[in-house]
Amino acid sequence: MAERDETVETEATAAAGGQGAEAPAPGSRKPTLADQLKVSASRQFAGWLAECNASLAFTTYQAGKLFMLGIKEGGRLSIFERSFPRCMGLTGDGQTLWMSSLFQFWRLENALDPGQLYRGYDRLYVPQVGYTTGDIDAHDIAIGKDGRPIFVNTLFSCLATVSESHSFRPVWQPPFVSRLAGEDRCHLNGLAAEDGVPRYATAISRTDVADGWRDHRTSGGVVLDIASGEVVAEGFSMPHSPRLHDGRLWLLDSGTGRFGHVEPDTGRFVEVAFCPGYARGLCFIENFAVIGLSKPRDDTFGGLPLGDALKEKGVEPRCGLLVVDLRTGDTLHWFRLDGVVSELYDVVCLPGAVRPMALGFRTDEIRRSLTIDRGEAVTPVSVGG
Repeated sequence: MAERDETVETEATAAAGGQGAEAPAPGSRKPTLADQLKVSASRQFAGWLAECNASLAFTTYQAGKLFMLGIKEGGRLSIFERSFPRCMGLTGDGQTLWMSSLFQFWRLENALDPGQLYRGYDRLYVPQVGYTTGDIDAHDIAIGKDGRPIFVNTLFSCLATVSESHSFRPVWQPPFVSRLAGEDRCHLNGLAAEDGVPRYATAISRTDVADGWRDHRTSGGVVLDIASGEVVAEGFSMPHSPRLHDGRLWLLDSGTGRFGHVEPDTGRFVEVAFCPGYARGLCFIENFAVIGLSKPRDDTFGGLPLGDALKEKGVEPRCGLLVVDLRTGDTLHWFRLDGVVSELYDVVCLPGAVRPMALGFRTDEIRRSLTIDRGEAVTPVSVGG
């Protein structure tokens, strides 16, 4: 399939109303993200998003960016980005997004009513609530039945939720972790929930010492049943992004490049597709999986089976997104990033969104974007005598 190059709308262009400014003289400004990043997509990727009536959002903690992919006028891709330091875990239902960052959790809400547009965008995600957690290396996020986030607190090897008065409140830890300590003992990273209830988690190993997981990257990975604490599948290399979809438990075996599903009763892993990169981030749109890819780092990802698999297939690792047909394992569409962005973490579907954007904190735009909640009548309050 032929490539299609697109343009990233950065915070600088967004602050200027989306209009490109006159080109400055060489050397008169620092290069922007758009200058340092090349994006391309398979020829039918934009059309597929339009057919699905959905958009996508993904995080890149390495560059500290939240990206949003949609469709602009003319059927071309709309690529929008905002800066959040070390943003990683991402989840939501299209109206609300929860996202982890370096030392905070953010709840972003869509401020637009159905049919309303803001500068041509039909979703405007505004960071409305923030929780300060400290640098706990939060990974995957799910939304509990009470609407609060449940997240993987990787530094303390547990599942946790936000607290009104502290950095976090622990809600579960693997049985092999003897106590809560900021030591990243097993590199707990993945979380699969169903109807607001955490069901499965992934860890790189079953170690109970500080940073012990690094010695077990090639085959120490496990899938844990949260209710029982038991290991239901093992032998994985750096597993990530467990997700429940259509009655199956899906998983990225990142260190091997395998994508497939786990049979919890037998522990068997059924491979569906190979991912040409270090896979993290997984969501579903009907019969399709959207998978995030990263270029491996030598210090953490070196020496994994993925390296040999890529050489065998004669490909270089990629950074971007894959769209895989769950029925055949075929890669139908792709989106690729080259340049300053080389690692992704999470990806989420935004159902019903055509062209989404978000507000950040690096420009004054968040000061000028004012909306009124007219959802419910408010009883007038008397002021003065």
